[in-house]
Amino acid sequence: MSQNTVTRAQLSEAVYQEVGLSRNESADLVETVLDEISDALARGEMVKISSFGSFQVRQKGERIGRNPKTGEEVPILPRRVLVFRASHVLKNRINDVQEGGAPTPARALS
Repeated sequence: MSQNTVTRAQLSEAVYQEVGLSRNESADLVETVLDEISDALARGEMVKISSFGSFQVRQKGERIGRNPKTGEEVPILPRRVLVFRASHVLKNRINDVQEGGAPTPARALS
């Protein structure tokens, strides 16, 4: 499996190529979208992107954990965690499933 990461710069470049905004406008647009998503999640709101998935912040309660090295019980403090749930469209695209349900042969990347 590839270890490549999509960066903000790559997203900005993709917007520049596809939409035709200037590079600076494309970078500002990507930053604005990411800031809006981050702000909404920080407020505890769910962010749903159609055909992609949804992001949600969940509250986890305090619990007792165990140090695997020593076996000592340690309290794990309550915290908020970010959860992503992929849409069926994204899951199908990742698994490259055709409408009939059968996986398609692997395609070469261009």
